[in-house]
Amino acid sequence: MLKKMRRRVICAAMLAFFSVIVVIAVLVNIVNYCVETKRADKTLTYIAGFEEREAPGERPPDKPGQGQGPGPGPGDNGPPSFRELPDVEANYMTRFFIVRFREDGTASSAFTDFIASIDEKEAINYAQQILKKGKTHGYYKEYRYLNTKINGRRVVVFLNSIREIQYMRSLRLLTIIIAEISLIALFPLVYLFSGKAIKPIVRNVEMQKQFITDAGHELKTPITSISTSLEVLTMEHGEDEWTDNIKNQIGRLSKLVHEMVALSKMDEATPFNEKEHFSLSDMLWEVVEVYQPQIKASGKTLNTNIGEDIAILGDKAAMEQMVSVLLDNAVRYSSPESEIRLSLTKKKSHTVLEVFNKCNYETPPDEEKLFDRFYRPDESRSSESGGSGIGLAIAKAVAEAHGGTIEASCPDGKDMTITVIL
Repeated sequence: MLKKMRRRVICAAMLAFFSVIVVIAVLVNIVNYCVETKRADKTLTYIAGFEEREAPGERPPDKPGQGQGPGPGPGDNGPPSFRELPDVEANYMTRFFIVRFREDGTASSAFTDFIASIDEKEAINYAQQILKKGKTHGYYKEYRYLNTKINGRRVVVFLNSIREIQYMRSLRLLTIIIAEISLIALFPLVYLFSGKAIKPIVRNVEMQKQFITDAGHELKTPITSISTSLEVLTMEHGEDEWTDNIKNQIGRLSKLVHEMVALSKMDEATPFNEKEHFSLSDMLWEVVEVYQPQIKASGKTLNTNIGEDIAILGDKAAMEQMVSVLLDNAVRYSSPESEIRLSLTKKKSHTVLEVFNKCNYETPPDEEKLFDRFYRPDESRSSESGGSGIGLAIAKAVAEAHGGTIEASCPDGKDMTITVIL
């Protein structure tokens, strides 16, 4: 139990840290994406203004050696220089091209004077792909584009954003690496501090177990003394309703003490010192043989479906106690003259044990609380049947100590199925 509690503390702490660092990483990347995209869109707006003022018919033809930079130097007669951005140096680093379309949707021309990595044919092909998408803004390969109308005609402006895209990718990769390193570095600290966090709980649990063990041993002496005195009293005066009641209460008290001590032992780190391979099928038949007379006497029937040669590694006595608890629970709380079913099957690498019985709860029991200590879904019926409310808690402890799980299903309050998966 304590190991499971510590694992839960570690998992909760790591999950919380992971959630925080993921949120931070996502926000950092989103903000960076928005900033870079906004900057690119602002540059595209400047380029669109440049295109609007510089009508294509007014531009003289390119001369040899011109059109490969941000614009010609003073005195040249080539195409106009790009001087739209407030940052003078950024004008010389801005690489873009523009594709113009006719009203029928065919490309009329491509302006590639301010880029060297793409020719007119590729530029037109890129623009046609953008028109097919029908979007006004976006990224296409290493370019940020603007699909708009200038002077009454369709124009697609492309801005080379390879540096910005590489920066966003690098930042994304960096945040992932930092997150992974942080998680790896945090785990030893969480593991160390989790031990200190649950230390008070460990101390309380140890004190509780010690108290139950000591109380169990101390109660055995008076129980034995009362039982002996009852036997003497019965021999001298004979049996009556009072002696029968005392005898029944002694039995209940003895069983309660035994179950509390057994449950306390299950909370230890290693409740079973030695495990062995044994036939679970044979063990189930032995338990069934013990319970058959009680089941027949109560007017109920037991149908079994026990697979052959199903063996497990574990503590045979503890597993026998778990099966006895489940059968005893089914006999005590099943409807009169009803059917009880016990099955043991092998499903791939798991062994599945199921106990089914009919019941008659006014309201369906809380299936999760059924395995809590001293929980009783129906107090009046539990008192009449002599149940202590510890049996199913023991069954759960045994199943989990063997690396298995146990769960109950009683959705309508009429059919109870308890399933153990080992």
